[in-house]
Amino acid sequence: MTVKEAIESRHSIRKFVQEAIPKQDLLEIIRLAGLAPSAWNLQPWRFHIATDPAMKEKLQEAAYGQQQVTSAQAVAIVASDMEDVMEKLADTVHPGLSAERKEEETANLSAFFGSMSVEERGQWGLGQTYIALGFLLLAAEGMGYATVPMLGFDQNKVREILNLPEHVKFAAMVPIGRKAAEGYATHRHPIDRIAIFH
Repeated sequence: MTVKEAIESRHSIRKFVQEAIPKQDLLEIIRLAGLAPSAWNLQPWRFHIATDPAMKEKLQEAAYGQQQVTSAQAVAIVASDMEDVMEKLADTVHPGLSAERKEEETANLSAFFGSMSVEERGQWGLGQTYIALGFLLLAAEGMGYATVPMLGFDQNKVREILNLPEHVKFAAMVPIGRKAAEGYATHRHPIDRIAIFH
């Protein structure tokens, strides 16, 4: 499937076929999502993948009982963790740089993001993570899997279920699987409503 085909065919699905997703497919979806661009290549996204039925039941409860959470064979929690990035800044600097340049880049990043509050860093990282979310949706579609990005869930409950610290931000909860039924017919605004040329 081409990128164009994946974009045009993707729509939200809430009922999934009850068959396991091979782990290799999930790993490939995550690998492709992780190829998303980010400023300074910081890659603040973290993908928490739930396939265990008991875990999915807990997530469904946190998502106000929405059935697609347990219907899907896997659920990806797409999150951003800028505090983890800050602890490992040297890992994000290009490995091809000299030791001196790596040290300089790390110091620059530390100074820039260190001047922000934890909340400000978190919001900045979340903006980058939304790019990876889009890549994940298209990667899954391109591999023949359906998705539905969700924001309707209790973030504090999900933090507790996944044992995540308070500073972690959530981009979406994404059930993934083979579709068992077509989703709702979609409609989109015309280009002249959403595009302004200057």
